[in-house]
Amino acid sequence: MRSGRRLGVDVGRARIGIAVCDRDGLLATPVETVRRDDSSDLRRILEIADEYDALELVVGLPLSMSGGDTPSTDDARAFAARIAEHRPVRLVDERLSTVTAQRGLHQAGKNTKKSRSVIDQAAAVIILQHALDHERRAGAPPGTTLP
Repeated sequence: MRSGRRLGVDVGRARIGIAVCDRDGLLATPVETVRRDDSSDLRRILEIADEYDALELVVGLPLSMSGGDTPSTDDARAFAARIAEHRPVRLVDERLSTVTAQRGLHQAGKNTKKSRSVIDQAAAVIILQHALDHERRAGAPPGTTLP
């Protein structure tokens, strides 16, 4: 397992959920929800990456249940490419991360309609935690890197 903090990124059309892990890559925790805005969203994410001295950013790739691309997949890839101009980026399959986050909050008694920013952070935690668990099991970094 590589040492160093990583940021988990859940790219949505209105908001971007951010999570971070500890230096040992054991546990992902929520950080912030960034409003999607072409003029400031990337800048804020890079600031967070600097604050945590992130080794890389793990961006969730929303694939269809059959594994194919969707309009959201294209959007996430394009946003990840913007990040990759400044920091190392790894794309990982994020199927069902938002659904899982919504279900968990609902089971905890939270109103999911009033908790959208929390759902985005929870989805980022799920994306990052799955990536960390995969790396620990496989002994290799998850997903694919962007050039």
